[in-house]
Amino acid sequence: MKKITLLLIVLLGVTHFIKPTRCEEDAKDDSAEDLGEEDDDDDDDDDDEDDADDTEVKEENGVLVLTDGNFETFMEGKDTVLVEFYAPWCGHCKQFAPEYEKIAQTLKENDPPIPVAKVDATKASALGSRFEVSGYPTIKILKKGEPVDYDGDRSEHAIVERVKEVAQPDWKPPPEATLVLTKDNFDDVVNNADIILVEFYAPWCGHCKRLAPEYEKAAQELSNRTPPIPLAKVDGTTESDLATRFGVSGYPTLKIFRKGKAFDYNGPREKFGIVDYMSDQAGPPSKQVQTLKQVQEILRDGDDAVIVGVFSSEEDAAYEIYQEACNSLRDDYKFMHTFNNEVAKFLKASPGEVVMLHPEKFRSKYEPASHSLTIKDSTPASEVQEFFKKNILPLVGHRKQSNEAKRYTTRPLVVVYYGVDFSFDYRVATQFWRSKVLEVANDFPEYTFAIADEEDYADELKSLGLSESGEEVNVGILGEGGKKYAMEPEEFDSDVLRSFIMAFKKGKLKPIVKSQPIPKSNKGPVKVVVGKNFDDIVMDSKKDVLIEFYAPWCGHCKKLDPDYTALGKKYKNEKNLVIAKMDATANDVPHDSYKVEGFPTIYFAPSNNKQSPVKFEGGKRDLEELSKFVEKHATKLSHTKDEL
Repeated sequence: MKKITLLLIVLLGVTHFIKPTRCEEDAKDDSAEDLGEEDDDDDDDDDDEDDADDTEVKEENGVLVLTDGNFETFMEGKDTVLVEFYAPWCGHCKQFAPEYEKIAQTLKENDPPIPVAKVDATKASALGSRFEVSGYPTIKILKKGEPVDYDGDRSEHAIVERVKEVAQPDWKPPPEATLVLTKDNFDDVVNNADIILVEFYAPWCGHCKRLAPEYEKAAQELSNRTPPIPLAKVDGTTESDLATRFGVSGYPTLKIFRKGKAFDYNGPREKFGIVDYMSDQAGPPSKQVQTLKQVQEILRDGDDAVIVGVFSSEEDAAYEIYQEACNSLRDDYKFMHTFNNEVAKFLKASPGEVVMLHPEKFRSKYEPASHSLTIKDSTPASEVQEFFKKNILPLVGHRKQSNEAKRYTTRPLVVVYYGVDFSFDYRVATQFWRSKVLEVANDFPEYTFAIADEEDYADELKSLGLSESGEEVNVGILGEGGKKYAMEPEEFDSDVLRSFIMAFKKGKLKPIVKSQPIPKSNKGPVKVVVGKNFDDIVMDSKKDVLIEFYAPWCGHCKKLDPDYTALGKKYKNEKNLVIAKMDATANDVPHDSYKVEGFPTIYFAPSNNKQSPVKFEGGKRDLEELSKFVEKHATKLSHTKDEL
């Protein structure tokens, strides 16, 4: 009994302690909730304060801090302001910071003081976009709100002097050096210019906006050249006739004109690159050869065909035709000419003849040592150009990273991979294998043959499945439409190569295609395309196809995904229209017409012209713009645009 009584007393005691404890915990919870509400109220107050102080301009070490919120208010009534656009993570910005603070102090002591500010462009995205900030740090001097680019030295002295100059009351920006062309003045300006660079642009084009300051800087630089090289621009949206006349299909498009004749511009798109490229273009396309030694050295050590025009003088009519022919190919070929009798005798050429010779290491018993063409007064420049193109390659040349884009784009291309090295110690071994290729190449003039170093083309060998073949020599064929064929690894000789080429010629080889597995279910609004089903879906001549080539890691692709899926849903009932996508990092694109040079890349493949897809470029990648693009190019929509 005593034990029971004692147990009851203990239980009552425990209950006594438990109850207050629960109350305290509840109180703590209530208290926490109350504090949370108070915190929320405080946050609201802080938000109100932030809203109220949104236009307040803070100062850090003498430099004013501008944001999207306070910029406009601060700029009101200001004549001159120096602004740096920076990123917190930018190393150059961090290095520049102490110098910029000195600049701020110096200009603060100026009479009158000149404000110095900075903008974190990673946060103030509206300002970064407005002032077209594409790198850090970007320094601009704002004169009455209008930006003046600064691209001089990032030193206190240089920047302060430039700011003071712009701050002068009578300072005005220099007139734009870029000429503005319209249908009213285009022909007059272009036809009378020995050389002029013309940009066709669209006001809404982002690439055009980024190019604009570089283009203007180049125009200023080249206007001071002797003789000056003019740069001009044409708004292709308002001067549509001019854009159509010169085949402008995207923006920006740059063209070089020589006395009214258009040539493609293939140079860089930043100031110094444009200046160097145009300076080179302004010179003659052919360099004069004055001694025989020059030709002999190139033939001994060169890697490309030697092209020499032999003429009596610069007044020779053939010389003018030769120069005209060279002009449009000057980026792809090295041209020479001579008035020297000794050189002419060595080349066995008479005035008016053009001679092409291959370097000594590429000569063989299967091909002539040289090719020649006589230019007559009636010979068109196009005939001379065809002569260059036809004879530029030896029977078996050396394909390299540096020349493949200009020399080895023809398909089918037979490539023999091994340790190619023409230096003195390895030349014999290199020529040993090349001689075996020559025997076969001579029997198949319809194909282009080349040797290539296996280390230079390790990735290509891997894509052919030959990177671990164990053979000293491997062979692949790069066929039309992006198709690839690999020779089964075996000991290499001329007969083995010949059998492989014959099998290809008879259509007995199956192409190698890198591909993810074909999806078991592919009924979603956006069809999944892989290497193995590309032809079945994209090249289906019964259907229009919009195809997006993407990379899984691409931020722009991820951003596009919701709109692209919505596009697929919008047209899901269209039986003759397919919205598709393909991971271009995991699959081969088996047709050259669908070139993927960045992500995302979008093409529309019309049912009636699969080999000439239309690339989506220039517009905003959203549901509205993509819908317009589809409707513009669709050949088989079952309902009207109004219904959409």
